[in-house]
Amino acid sequence: MSQKDDFSIHFIGGGNMASAMIGGLLRHGFLAKQLTVVDPDPNVVQRHQASGLNGSHLFEAPTNEPDMVIWAVKPQSFKAACTPVAPHTRQALHLSVAAGLTTDALSSWLGTERIVRAMPNTPALIGLGQAGLYARPAVSLLDKERINQVMHAIGQSIWVPRETDLDAVTAISGSGPAYVFYFLEAMMDAAQRMGLSAQTATQLAVGTFEGATALAKASSEPPGVLRERVTSKGGTTFAALEHMRAHQLNEHFVQALMAARHRAEEMGKELGSQ
Repeated sequence: MSQKDDFSIHFIGGGNMASAMIGGLLRHGFLAKQLTVVDPDPNVVQRHQASGLNGSHLFEAPTNEPDMVIWAVKPQSFKAACTPVAPHTRQALHLSVAAGLTTDALSSWLGTERIVRAMPNTPALIGLGQAGLYARPAVSLLDKERINQVMHAIGQSIWVPRETDLDAVTAISGSGPAYVFYFLEAMMDAAQRMGLSAQTATQLAVGTFEGATALAKASSEPPGVLRERVTSKGGTTFAALEHMRAHQLNEHFVQALMAARHRAEEMGKELGSQ
């Protein structure tokens, strides 16, 4: 997508995810005047206006129909936000980052089929996000290219063929950072029980995750092979992994992710029936 001066994007909602996307777009060549933020919180609007963006704290009809509308509101607020905006944005391409809301629900509220649903995650806040994308059949290849360039501003993304796949994406990468933080907490707790300082525990745990994930990304070998290279029978790593196997940590973790996917499915039904 060419960052032409006449290509406009309206953000409905100006919170953390919208801010991450806006920052990325500005770094990738968009001009502040191309971006508009609408948020009910005047302080949020003022913050974006201070960066040169257009802004309003009222959900109202846009003066000129934008080329793209990015919905970054809470799922519970989405339908109400649609009411004043939808009649004036039916020719626009719509991208929703609201968790749980299906494109069927979005289409019925927005009155259009040009809808893409995204499931990003919090590392998007530093440009390292992973997102799943699903497009309605009416979304063109050009539309997808536009979405790709917008999402590139906050990290990497992948298109999924079925909307239900986004429930799995939610369980794996959407909620995934929380699992990493959970394991980091456990490693840091163990380190301090062994007598290491909190600062040392943090550096070792975070640095180990950072290095191991970088190695996994750089290597052509699957994680299992990399794990085996660190594990000598009868050694320290072997002792730790045997304890994990004895307590079926792998299966418990898999079932935890299955529970997350199931909850994502439930939320889609609950939110869509609003």
